[in-house]
Amino acid sequence: MQADLLIHADWVIPVESPGALEHHSVAIEDGRITAIAPYTEAHSQIDAREVVSLPGHALIPGLINSHTHSPMSLFRGLADDMPLMSWLNDHIWPAEARWVHEEFVADGSRLAIAEMIRSGTTCFNDMYFFPDVTGRVAAQAGMRAVVGLILIDFPSAWANDADGYFDRAITVHDQFRNDPLVRTAFAPHAPYSVSDAPLRRVAVLANELDLPIHMHVHETAAEVRGSLEQSGLRPIERLRQLDLINPALLAVHMTQLERDEIELFADSGAQVVHCPESNLKLASGNCPVSQLIDVGINVALGTDGAASNNDLDMLGEMRAAALQAKGVSADACALPADQALRMASLNGARALGISQETGSLQLGKSADIVAVDLAQPETQPLFNPVSQIVYAAGREQVRHVWISGRQVLKDRALTTIDLGDTLQRTATWRERIQAESA
Repeated sequence: MQADLLIHADWVIPVESPGALEHHSVAIEDGRITAIAPYTEAHSQIDAREVVSLPGHALIPGLINSHTHSPMSLFRGLADDMPLMSWLNDHIWPAEARWVHEEFVADGSRLAIAEMIRSGTTCFNDMYFFPDVTGRVAAQAGMRAVVGLILIDFPSAWANDADGYFDRAITVHDQFRNDPLVRTAFAPHAPYSVSDAPLRRVAVLANELDLPIHMHVHETAAEVRGSLEQSGLRPIERLRQLDLINPALLAVHMTQLERDEIELFADSGAQVVHCPESNLKLASGNCPVSQLIDVGINVALGTDGAASNNDLDMLGEMRAAALQAKGVSADACALPADQALRMASLNGARALGISQETGSLQLGKSADIVAVDLAQPETQPLFNPVSQIVYAAGREQVRHVWISGRQVLKDRALTTIDLGDTLQRTATWRERIQAESA
């Protein structure tokens, strides 16, 4: 058997089934996984043009950050330690009005992608202005992305009104229609920031184009109170009446849920993206993850943006999700390590409609692979590699990353992004923003 690349590792963690395969190898040809076999069998039967041996390492599927705002990495730490609406209204939205344009989005996206690759993320689901720019930067970096076709009621540098947002959305969708790495999703910001008529239009177009709908929903108690005061409806009920509670919906945050709303989601096939660190930092509330999973809802995992987290580290997000679920449910068995890893990989792929392509290490899937060095003091002694990855490993232990078989991180060095130039551009933005704020 021929292969472009053969990777030997102490553990291969497929995710489709729990646990790890010891002393296994993964063969890659034309960017896809063509074999997963015991080391001795692979060594004798597969003739590879390149062989990489990684003792002490575990291979996991590339992690999927199912909700973020990548250009906001340039606002990291700008407005910390305040609740969501104060953070948005008094700091973030004014900063966006002043700074957001194509150059800002390009530089912020590149910084975010560099951080995500270095922490084992190979795909991200984004929501921000100028999604065409983020998509181009992702493609240049060899990064898999779903870029959000943003929609919000107020004018921005991206569009002036609903018609403008929809016109640009269709243009961006057409631009990436055949791209091997970049896809699109409708991204109405939130029920409180998008009115009924545009949301009805989203429901129709998403169905026609077979696109996901990526939206903040029930993020805070204040959001729910405001909706009740304005329309007499909780946001989820309003979305149901607008035909938006369906399998295409990726509802992000979902910290304020009643039992009938959980049952509605379970019956509808709608999906949830959990962002534990952002929810904790903004004191938004706790998503009842265990209850959602128990009724069969697909729950993926996201970091939110670096302005409200303040990192894009999916390893840390897995740990936070698992620990928070145990604390909230008062059940130490809630959200075990295997399930947390699944949320950060295969569940994200399913939510984005790309599980046939990525999300697990399976024959025929794209070779989106992360090598985590578990031979370090922080993850020794090792009894269970999945538990060590979720509860003990740090992102600095991500040594190598491949996306579609292309190595984008090698011995911690980025191969598709000029890190020095990226950091210099970031420093320039800090100086400009700080000077304006002084």
